[in-house]
Amino acid sequence: MTAGLQPFLSDAVVALRAPTQVWSRDDGELGDGAIDGVFHGDTRFVRATRIRYGADAATHDPEWVSRSAASASEVRFEAVLRRVDDDTPDPKVRLTRRRIVLDGRVVEELTVRSHLTEPTSVVLEVAVTPDATPMQEVKSGLPAPASTERTVVGDAVTVTAGTASMHLSAPRAEIAASSGDIVLTWRLECPPRATATVSWQVELDDPTLVVRGTERPVSWAASAPETTDPRLRRWLRQALDDLDALRLRLPENPDEFFAAGAPWFFTLFGRDSLWAARLFLPVDPGMAASTLRVLGRLQGAGTDPATAEQPGKIAHELRAGTFTMPGEGITLPPLYYGTVDATPLWVTLLAEAHAAGMPEAEVRDLLPTMHDALDWVMSSANADGFLDYVDETGHGLSNQGWKDSGDSIQWRDGTLADGPIALSEVQGYAYEAAVRAADLLDALEEEGAERLRAWAAELRTRFRDRFWVETPEGRYPAIALDRDGRAVDTLTSNAGHLLGTGILDPDEELAVADLLVSPSMSSGFGLRTMSTDAGGYWPLSYHGGSVWAHDTAIVARGMAHAGLDRHAGVLVDGMLAAAEAFAYRMPELHAGDAAGDVAVPAPYPAACRPQAWSAAAAVVCHEIVTHIR
Repeated sequence: MTAGLQPFLSDAVVALRAPTQVWSRDDGELGDGAIDGVFHGDTRFVRATRIRYGADAATHDPEWVSRSAASASEVRFEAVLRRVDDDTPDPKVRLTRRRIVLDGRVVEELTVRSHLTEPTSVVLEVAVTPDATPMQEVKSGLPAPASTERTVVGDAVTVTAGTASMHLSAPRAEIAASSGDIVLTWRLECPPRATATVSWQVELDDPTLVVRGTERPVSWAASAPETTDPRLRRWLRQALDDLDALRLRLPENPDEFFAAGAPWFFTLFGRDSLWAARLFLPVDPGMAASTLRVLGRLQGAGTDPATAEQPGKIAHELRAGTFTMPGEGITLPPLYYGTVDATPLWVTLLAEAHAAGMPEAEVRDLLPTMHDALDWVMSSANADGFLDYVDETGHGLSNQGWKDSGDSIQWRDGTLADGPIALSEVQGYAYEAAVRAADLLDALEEEGAERLRAWAAELRTRFRDRFWVETPEGRYPAIALDRDGRAVDTLTSNAGHLLGTGILDPDEELAVADLLVSPSMSSGFGLRTMSTDAGGYWPLSYHGGSVWAHDTAIVARGMAHAGLDRHAGVLVDGMLAAAEAFAYRMPELHAGDAAGDVAVPAPYPAACRPQAWSAAAAVVCHEIVTHIR
């Protein structure tokens, strides 16, 4: 572990049921990795565990030999216990560790399985290290020692830290918990060729949480749609299972949404939850409808620079308290509105959800929210008529599109653009929102469509006049306009988000698509966020050369909607190659190295997984493959 650096996740094992998750090593043990632990909401309740077994008056570590996942919420680890074995070469005594994660509860079953012809005596010992570290400290790599109190009653112990608590129970175990680790001990007698099972569990409670889990069963988690490509079928199966485990709701309300991803983002994110629900529409329009309602209830009503709230604006993220990113100078309020794209995306999702079968009565209930959102979109345009953003607080997000890292908006020579920034794809989102909303109003026989179409037409003309640039790489839409209205000339994946929105004409869409499947942008494992010919390109840059599955899927989806099936197929083939390399659980992002140079893409070691919109990318790939083939 390296203090002061974000924990690596690429080699860790996760089991989850939002808002609860357990991260461990490949043998199931917790403690050797900086991310390891049992988390509920924004708190790590267990820092480490260690299993030992007794034989020949000594204690030993199990020898772990395999791991398998029954689902996103259940993982099984297998070990052999050779020192209680006989003298033959074949291992005849095994230990199975079965971990099950539920909302607010983690259960571990330990089963000793013997093939010996005589009874076997085994002492099992589990050491548990309690914790109460906030998630943001874990992420920073600088967790402070956590203070907890504990109370032992029989075969259970309660650990408290402020208002948060953990109740650990271990039926039939001896418990030692006076200080340091909580040690659970069982003395087992395993009959010949039989098994002996014990278990322990923790129940977790944090009354400050602003999100809740859901145990409502879903039909789509059990099976994947039919497909002739076995890679796609395996990816879909894993993705649907992960999306099931990522569902959350707000307190006192049944409407569900997708948490953005594990481990850092088990909460509501406007852009992330909207895109995940939008990509997921072919599977379940109901998730889109409930996501729209959740975000609609939090829609901005007043003006507050401290939170970036404005009337009609859709929120960016919801937290239990102030969120601080140590070392980055970023401090965000619990309900933060610092996003420029969530509002038009909300409008478009409503129109698409209606087309996908969202009941008309539910759509009509959200029309006032839609009108307020459109008012924000049209009134927020700058003097040049474009939607832009700037952080007014000095400690919010400096970039407020989906590429929200501080260095994501660069000139072709690698220098950073100065804000306020008007992103190219946001203009496409705004255009599409206005046009789709106009179509929706016509379908519902409501007034206001012509005003929206007129505004969209003017935006389309302005965009064509101001955003197109020509460089040695070709002619394409710039990533953004800077504070002086200059077109920031780097070729990036942002241009691909314009495809299918209607803001480009067919010839322009073809020109953009040609560039995006060229070697400088298409890695063979998906679409790079930035061209290899750009001065700031680096394959492990978060937004400056890496590959994001959802970004690639959005662009491929736009290509397909524009009738550019060949181009969409190139990106889908790359995503399938990446999915296979990552055992079909696609991470948040991975390195942008070319498939011609490496057999598998390098992980971005701190990338979240599972990530909702990365998982939902599998649905897009299925839709495109089904359409093309």
